[in-house]
Amino acid sequence: MFAAASLKESFTALGQEFEKEHPGTKVSFNFGGSDTLAASITGGAPADVFAAASPKTMAIVTDKKDAAGTPVTFVRNQLEIATLPGNPHKVSSLKDLTKSGLKVVLCDKTVPCGAAAQKALGASRLKLTPVSYEQDVKSALTKVELKEADAAVVYRTDVKAAGDKVQGVEFPESAKAVNAYPIALLKNAPNTEAAEAFIALVRSAEGRDVLTKAGFLQP
Repeated sequence: MFAAASLKESFTALGQEFEKEHPGTKVSFNFGGSDTLAASITGGAPADVFAAASPKTMAIVTDKKDAAGTPVTFVRNQLEIATLPGNPHKVSSLKDLTKSGLKVVLCDKTVPCGAAAQKALGASRLKLTPVSYEQDVKSALTKVELKEADAAVVYRTDVKAAGDKVQGVEFPESAKAVNAYPIALLKNAPNTEAAEAFIALVRSAEGRDVLTKAGFLQP
């Protein structure tokens, strides 16, 4: 299973559930930036399922006719600002991230979380120069957790997963850049039956429950 980095916690939990329900089946994941995963799939990497963090990155796979069916949106996700615990720099808005001296990290523009951040900044007519662009959302979050950055624009699900290692700051512009997450069975899937069953679990009431508890929005 190839899945966007932001799905790590919830998909790992669903994978364990799937293994319980299907004794003898081992679910293995490759989590990362959706654009990198899509490039691996079109390059011939063996995988059964692709869950992307944006329709644009899923299109890389469907355009090459590497998906077996039509991708289905199973959740959506909204951006949030992750700051240091206690929010010492008093960040309360997207505009606050443009303060001089503040070390901010963004996802790379080719990654869905980075594209969404650019969209939100554009909607606010704000220009932001980050200290680094990261290849996936977990890498951006880690910079704040390790105190190498003061803030990062990540998903609300990542802020939730980080617990007390960061503090989340919601901002209204995030509503203009909500990402839809599509999932698809891949054409050359080595384990088609199990892959279809896993997609069914993700889209079931049980799967939705795990995903909404992690902070994802309904499709």
